[in-house]
Amino acid sequence: MKATSEELAIFVSVVESGSFSRAAEQLGQANSAVSRAVKKLEMKLGVSLLNRTTRQLSLTEEGERYF
Repeated sequence: MKATSEELAIFVSVVESGSFSRAAEQLGQANSAVSRAVKKLEMKLGVSLLNRTTRQLSLTEEGERYF
């Protein structure tokens, strides 16, 4: 499956803002919608793009390549 431009834009926004909630606010979307879009993108690509912890967000090696 191919990634959509919206999924890619959301991924970029999450990385640039450093959080799902800030990206959601900037994009005018719900946190859950942003999280789902990134998860869907990861499923389509077959890789994990982000390391998620309760305190921070960072790119995986694969995420670095796509970003």
